[in-house]
Amino acid sequence: MTTHPLTRRRFLGIAAAAAGLALLPGALRAQGVPIRTWRGVALGADACLQFAHPDPAEADRLIGICLEEVARLERVFSLYRPDSALSRLNRDGALEAPPADLVRLLAETVDVGHRTDGAFDPTVQPLWQLYAGHFGRPGADPDGPPAAVVRAALGLVDYRSLRVEPGRVGFARRGMAATLNGIAQGYVTDRVAERLRGEGMGDVLVDMGEIRAMGHHPAGRPWTVGLKDPVDEGRTVETLEVADRAVATSGGYGTLFDPAGRFTHLFDPASGGCAREWLAVTVMAPDATTADALSTALSVVPEDRARTILNRFPGVAARFTRRDGTVVALRA
Repeated sequence: MTTHPLTRRRFLGIAAAAAGLALLPGALRAQGVPIRTWRGVALGADACLQFAHPDPAEADRLIGICLEEVARLERVFSLYRPDSALSRLNRDGALEAPPADLVRLLAETVDVGHRTDGAFDPTVQPLWQLYAGHFGRPGADPDGPPAAVVRAALGLVDYRSLRVEPGRVGFARRGMAATLNGIAQGYVTDRVAERLRGEGMGDVLVDMGEIRAMGHHPAGRPWTVGLKDPVDEGRTVETLEVADRAVATSGGYGTLFDPAGRFTHLFDPASGGCAREWLAVTVMAPDATTADALSTALSVVPEDRARTILNRFPGVAARFTRRDGTVVALRA
């Protein structure tokens, strides 16, 4: 194995073990490169930021840059902060002079919605509120909310009713609300990676809920990402080599509403029900925003629709795990 000195262009950034993904930095540890670690919360999820760099002061500065970017974007996208731009949009139904990042990402969600025939829809937040409220009550019906109530919430779900303009974003109907949890982690990952690129680093691996690899591992080979078993997260089922690509995994097991696991956070915008087609979906794409959104969208469609959707996204590949554990691999 050849090694390279870790200059500002020979840098490893790792953040947060994403659902279904595991980073494998053992080779760097074996080289004796000092790794500095930050752990906390980003967009409501556990996060970890690790830098391998020979200069501790420079590592601290880079950590600070990444955390500043995450904090800035949390003020835009968080559903947990009442003062975030997204929370204010959901509360008021419209937002004047919205942050540029919100405009950019909402426009991206509408575009992905069109290209996936509505399989990706950021306006499913009313369904989240319905299911969370239902199962949060004592003695909740284990079969879920009544069909009529689901239909009423589904009437508020339609990405085409999201109005996005540079100076204003809003909903066409009262009661609509958006969530960016199916795309924002990828967007934040991309923005952090771009900040690091702006610092002159060409070989970077960042994970802020999804993974973005730029360049190569400092040893000269591609970065290595392990896919976790969706049933046993302590086991790696496959190892991917990633260079100038992004990886994202979605699975309903990440958030369960009921003890039986029949109802999860992955909603089918067509039916208002919870996705049950796949146990997990992993997507490799040129950027983390696309990988994140597509792993969400493909989780709610059958194989034939998945093939059609993937053909609209050049350079994208997907790995689908069925509920019996068998795997389907598709490529655009």
